[in-house]
Amino acid sequence: MWINVGRFGGILPLLHGFSRERSTVRQRFARSTWLLIGVCASAALLGVDAAAAQLFRPFSNDTRNILEGNWQSCRDRDGTYAERVYDHVVNGVGQFEVHMGPRREFAIFKGVQDGHRDHESFENLLSPFRVAMEGTRAKQRWEIPSLKLVFSVTLAGGSRTDCESWFIVLEPLEKTSH
Repeated sequence: MWINVGRFGGILPLLHGFSRERSTVRQRFARSTWLLIGVCASAALLGVDAAAAQLFRPFSNDTRNILEGNWQSCRDRDGTYAERVYDHVVNGVGQFEVHMGPRREFAIFKGVQDGHRDHESFENLLSPFRVAMEGTRAKQRWEIPSLKLVFSVTLAGGSRTDCESWFIVLEPLEKTSH
């Protein structure tokens, strides 16, 4: 026995023991599922907003650390990597700037200014300013006596060719005990 399936104009065999009534619930569910799959696939193809992927996520295991967290630098569509600058200001006076990125470059400069500073400048207190890779690992520790700081960076797990994730800690050279 065959039945007409209505507006689609096709025919389906009627199996013995099944009702002749058709439900559109399943059809609506299927349409919404395919819509959700299409939206997710489109988002994956278009990629995530580059600015959202390039940020500093602060967290602290030690309240005496000045800056501690995860910095991620990803390649933009133009092939360059992101850079973020942390201004350390005390009582309204800029003490120093910490530059994270692009990619595996880091810099610390005395004072705070609006203009960008070249990492290769003699004013950069970090030398070397570009962290060298050792196979798939990278880490660097700098002591900056003039600012009484220690800055450590370690390439974090999950880094890949288009994004590098760094664990960073900026702490006083000699921590005070509380």
